[in-house]
Amino acid sequence: MQSCDFSIFGLNPHPQPFNIDLGHSGTTCPGTHPRPYLQTNKSSASSDITSIQLTPLSLPPPPIAQFRSGDILGHRRFMAQGSVTGAGKRLIQIDISSDTICPWCFVGKKHLDRAIAASEDQFEFQIKWHPFLLNPSAPKEGVNKREHYKQKFGDRREQIISRMTEVFKGLGLQYNMDGKIGNTLDSHRLIYLAGQQGLNKQHDLVEELFLGYFIQGKYIGDWEFLVESAKKVGVEGAAEFLHDPNNGLKEVNEDLEKYSAAITGVPHYLINGKQKLSGAQPPEVFLQAFQLAGNSP
Repeated sequence: MQSCDFSIFGLNPHPQPFNIDLGHSGTTCPGTHPRPYLQTNKSSASSDITSIQLTPLSLPPPPIAQFRSGDILGHRRFMAQGSVTGAGKRLIQIDISSDTICPWCFVGKKHLDRAIAASEDQFEFQIKWHPFLLNPSAPKEGVNKREHYKQKFGDRREQIISRMTEVFKGLGLQYNMDGKIGNTLDSHRLIYLAGQQGLNKQHDLVEELFLGYFIQGKYIGDWEFLVESAKKVGVEGAAEFLHDPNNGLKEVNEDLEKYSAAITGVPHYLINGKQKLSGAQPPEVFLQAFQLAGNSP
């Protein structure tokens, strides 16, 4: 399982603060206390397909240069409703719980994008991003990322950075530890705004935020960076929206309760409201999940 397991910023499949699992199991970002004010209600109607047996599949390698989701998926059309599209394709709805400082969420998005690009002849996709707060009490002003890792991980800091650098290199990206780390609430409010203007814009905004934070050393709580990212993908009114701290707050909290109260780590995927996937799964797992979802009534 590949997902973020860190309280404020560490990785570990077991929710203990400031530990990292450097193996394949440490590929989710779990928060120690991600949503202390939310009630957990686990659904028994969903099925977990993370242990499915896979048939070897062939996918083209990812590009070596940095890329945005729109560059790969710009010709893809998000469908609003219905299980079968006008073109006779099955609709795959994917609800993603994610935090914008979770590196495995970015890795998972890249893998998901590749799987979608390889499946467009069979399916139409509707993708919605939902918030997960790894540490809701993280300082709004942020702290130096490198210093934070040094204080929390000590001698293991370089091993952790080396691990993520290797993973990102495999995606054609250069992992950047510059900048600050801190509160992500404003980024989730902005992602909500983007979703109100179109799911393609929301998907592209998430890509821009990940690229800025993990590749360019931008601070996820910097309004200038957030507004700039919104403009790049055509989201309007970002500055005015962020200026009022209450804008989007109710909706973000409702989304947290609906989609994230019953999970302990991200990324987390809910496919067609039934199947669940946790972690930055490889593209082959997503392809298998699409087939299962497409064949389900």
